[in-house]
Amino acid sequence: MREIAYSMDLRVPGFYVWFYGFNLRIGGAVPEDDPYPYPGKIHSPAGIALVLPKGKIFTTYRRGYSSKHTRTK
Repeated sequence: MREIAYSMDLRVPGFYVWFYGFNLRIGGAVPEDDPYPYPGKIHSPAGIALVLPKGKIFTTYRRGYSSKHTRTK
């Protein structure tokens, strides 16, 4: 789910489906965990998204993609 949240957040072209633990990602990108892990989450148990090459996004998901990230020392 993190890969889908990251890809949708950055509008990386691809087709994404998630359904109660099953994830399908065609295209998109894997988040880099350096210097810290990408904190984004999708807060919906099921959905579909299509991101086109120029950043146009069509999705059933209507909430934000990212959660707050707090750094720890």
